[in-house]
Amino acid sequence: MTTAQYLSGRLLLAMPGMFDPRFERSVNVMCVHDENGALGVGIGHVHDGVRFRELLDEVGIEPGDAPDCEVHHGGPVEPGRGFVLHSRDWGGADTIEVQPLCALSASIDILRAIAEGRGPRKWLIALGYAGWGAGQLEGEMRQHGWHAAEGQPEILFETAADARWASTWRAEGIDPALLAHTTGRA
Repeated sequence: MTTAQYLSGRLLLAMPGMFDPRFERSVNVMCVHDENGALGVGIGHVHDGVRFRELLDEVGIEPGDAPDCEVHHGGPVEPGRGFVLHSRDWGGADTIEVQPLCALSASIDILRAIAEGRGPRKWLIALGYAGWGAGQLEGEMRQHGWHAAEGQPEILFETAADARWASTWRAEGIDPALLAHTTGRA
């Protein structure tokens, strides 16, 4: 199994004391990871004051019965671009399978489907994404910046955003309060 196959569908957790403060207590769903780089969507933080129905209105979609849920801060790259992580019971032309965890869609079709009540059973929306160039993520992992955890649908779809980081660590059998903020080399 290659590293790229290993990280797809995993939850990438920022280590305490990470070198980039934009990713403090960050949880990212690893959607794409190959020889060209990686793309993850943040699910550990939400945008204050930004709601889903407001986004639908901004793109000209009647919200219908869509819930007025929170919008996640997906990452610093293209912060105006929307991504929907969802259960695999819905798929469009541009949907990417993120096995075994979920699917990813970034088209306006999924927003319409959700607003019309014919979208995926479970979903969340994020603005922006985290991106890494070829070999960059692997380098950051060697510097103890990230931990790749098992992707669990319950954490993705049923855990509050502000609890996902600690919940994922606990699901890995690790008490996050015991994590060191600095690392060394033997």
